[in-house]
Amino acid sequence: MTLVLDSSALFSMENLPEEDHVCPPGVIKELTRYKDPRLDLWGDMLRTSDCSAESLRKVEDAARKTGDLGRLSPVDMTVIALALDVGGTVLSDDFSILNVCTVMGIQNRSVGTKGIKKVERWNYQCIGCKKWYKERSAECPICGSPMKSFRKK
Repeated sequence: MTLVLDSSALFSMENLPEEDHVCPPGVIKELTRYKDPRLDLWGDMLRTSDCSAESLRKVEDAARKTGDLGRLSPVDMTVIALALDVGGTVLSDDFSILNVCTVMGIQNRSVGTKGIKKVERWNYQCIGCKKWYKERSAECPICGSPMKSFRKK
């Protein structure tokens, strides 16, 4: 089994897992940006790989259906897509990553949290005009106010 590591998992771990593991290059960039000192220790032990464009499209489609598309960063999406490519288990504490993995049938587990108990679906509401949307955007297309996410009931 290959573990696909997300930034949140690496931030939570003291040591790298003994199992075979890989992460997308964007995760290394995030660790570098936040000046995580463990990156100096782990260095060459962190194996990286890019995901396929096809898997990335599948992740985007699944995230759009759950409403997580606006909650996932581009790096988050590559973590899930890479797991799809290698048939791996995602290691993350990001609830949206775990949510999409569960919907897609990708094995996942959390490191520093309890993980998710059930799949959530999300809708977005404009905080100004109160209009509801299925997909998140930076601002409401009607009034320009910010959007807020809500679990779909």
